[in-house]
Amino acid sequence: MERWVIYAIISMFFAGFTSVVAKQGLVGISAELGLTIRTIFVCIFVLVFAAMAVDPAEVKSLQKVNYVWLAFSAITTAGSWIFYYKALKVGDVATIALIDKGSVVIAILLAWWLLKEAITLRLILGALLIVAGLFVIAKK
Repeated sequence: MERWVIYAIISMFFAGFTSVVAKQGLVGISAELGLTIRTIFVCIFVLVFAAMAVDPAEVKSLQKVNYVWLAFSAITTAGSWIFYYKALKVGDVATIALIDKGSVVIAILLAWWLLKEAITLRLILGALLIVAGLFVIAKK
């Protein structure tokens, strides 16, 4: 198995835990405060990770385009997290997590449009199954 697949599987497990433990952390506080506290912890953990994993010489290779795209990624991440936490505060974790995973369909389309990645029959079938799952689970 390729290393990136292993990383993706590990990410999947962390993401699965994230929603449940976040819901517990929101008990008695607002979604906004919970997200703020979580983000402070994320920032600290990522900075510690970077201090251990990033070669200081690599920082010199940063270009304007890196800053622009990573800033845009930060904006979209913040938007996702804000509304995810607002939903998590009042909704069911399983339903919210599945709706959030509908982002895979958006990612497929954006990767095709911006990165010129191929859309294969396998991707189309997977995206349709995700959308079908969204309708099945989100329907009340």
